Amino acid sequence: MRKGLRLSAQEPRAWQRMLSGRRLDLLDPSPMDIEIEDIAHGLARVARWNGQTIGEHAFSVAQHSVVVEEICAHIQPDLEPKWRLAALLHDASEYVIGDMISPFKAALGLDYKKFEERLETAIHIRFGIPAKTPLAVKKLIKQADRACAFFEATQLAGFNHREALEFFDAPPAGYELIIEPLSAAQAQSRYIQRYHVLSEAAGFASPSDAAFDTE
Repeated sequence: MRKGLRLSAQEPRAWQRMLSGRRLDLLDPSPMDIEIEDIAHGLARVARWNGQTIGEHAFSVAQHSVVVEEICAHIQPDLEPKWRLAALLHDASEYVIGDMISPFKAALGLDYKKFEERLETAIHIRFGIPAKTPLAVKKLIKQADRACAFFEATQLAGFNHREALEFFDAPPAGYELIIEPLSAAQAQSRYIQRYHVLSEAAGFASPSDAAFDTE
């Protein structure tokens, strides 16, 4: 036997090391290994539409998430801060698994959804949000998500208005958006800033004057 040859293969690595130093077990994620800085860093570098968008910068999941939270508040101005925080974090699992387009998610099937849901639950627990989101809030976030996708599709991804309406929801009445994709550093900073504002407003962090600035 040659030197260094092992008799049995190692177990495949199922954790990812984050820049914070945390090691997140992908199969059994612990809330204790999840940090907002890691999420923001990752999401700011994950491109929506697999990067098939115009402009100098990709449109990141971090920037998308900030817009979705804003649309939720436009549709339902009295939405509690904890659910606005849930809207901001609705795609947080993608800091680990990336932004898979919907057709690919469907092709992967139920096992992928279970994996995604397990990670989402750990994220909610870590940041003080109830593990299970009420159905009405889920529907609101989905509506805002699809409305944001409409703007992205027509302004960045080459869809015409009619084509986008076939796949995504029309924007809510009275809401207008002009998208300017941010650099990764800018998107990361805005995401973290918005997290702190909403977390404080929801009572999950030390209060400050900015905590109630949730518009």
